[in-house]
Amino acid sequence: MINKDTLLFGSFAKHAGNKGCELFNKAFKHYNMNAIYKSFSVENIKEAVAAAKTLNFKGFAISMPFKIEVLNYVDEMSGAVIDIGAANTVVNMDGHLSAFNTDFLAAKEFISKYNNSFNSIYILGDGGYAAAVKRAATELGFKLTLITREDWHVLPTIKGSLIYNCTPVMNDVDDSNVYIDCLTSTETGRKLGLIQASHQFKLYTNKEFPFKEEYYGHGEHNT
Repeated sequence: MINKDTLLFGSFAKHAGNKGCELFNKAFKHYNMNAIYKSFSVENIKEAVAAAKTLNFKGFAISMPFKIEVLNYVDEMSGAVIDIGAANTVVNMDGHLSAFNTDFLAAKEFISKYNNSFNSIYILGDGGYAAAVKRAATELGFKLTLITREDWHVLPTIKGSLIYNCTPVMNDVDDSNVYIDCLTSTETGRKLGLIQASHQFKLYTNKEFPFKEEYYGHGEHNT
């Protein structure tokens, strides 16, 4: 039951979605937590952060195009956020706002299982998400090859490699490749989204996301 003690969590995006509400509210119910998660469509991230702070949100997610601008309105940034230059998660501890990047954490968890199969990775794109994947791959010891708009033409020639698409573009790559796509309409994109949400849940509550087997599926340690 929602009351004066209910903990508030949410997300701020240009166009709000429902996935976070579904995942987090189900997880709160699992732990019998007096908490609620609500997504919001916003135009001004500065005002949204101020409102979240005033209303004592315990944590909130940030979607594009606000992942860089939000850094102007937080008190502390994780090392990954400083390196990447973008955040997608903010935790509020008694008015002190700390920024994290769970896209980086999800990418690192996802590609770690390929460490023994590949020593290099192709990263498609040069935006904030690509920076998060680059940081993850570097920490895992992969040799990086970045493909941007200028050299996109080489993509069809790549074979037998690990490729990570960090763009909104659907690509036709050779079937010999292991292709990781960040687009939420794809299987890997959905899994990545769930992994990063599980990391957010841990940051927000200090509890493990309770539905890994249900959402991750098929025994894989990813979502």
